[in-house]
Amino acid sequence: MKYQRILLAYNGSKEGRRALLECADLASFLKAETHLLAVASMPPSLFLTEGFVPEELLEEEKKRTQTVLDEGIRKLREGGFNATGHLAVGEPVEEICRLAKSLRTDLIVVGHNQNTSFAARWWKGSVGASLLDYSPCSILIALSQT
Repeated sequence: MKYQRILLAYNGSKEGRRALLECADLASFLKAETHLLAVASMPPSLFLTEGFVPEELLEEEKKRTQTVLDEGIRKLREGGFNATGHLAVGEPVEEICRLAKSLRTDLIVVGHNQNTSFAARWWKGSVGASLLDYSPCSILIALSQT
């Protein structure tokens, strides 16, 4: 299968930066359209009793996430590569799948570190099952070991 549209779920972590480099190499080789997605999400502990997140906290998280997204786009541009950035607010897996469907993405790229507890979030719990179960396309996992 030829990958024409690639979506990188980028969070600015060491694993995310590794995935960014691998995604850029792959997209360059395939001459694929590339999209970077950063998701502003609020930990459940920040929700107030009525399921409401204070606007200031949400805006702060969106600004932080926009900075991460801008960093990823800048790194790609410094390497002579171009990508379209997307900022979403919500649950990361839901937003990754939503944008992948909307863009008709052929491949989703995510970073992963086998040696950290972050791994449990993506692959051993319901979030990982959701990404694997609901992704509308193939998934490339860029591994980073510490």
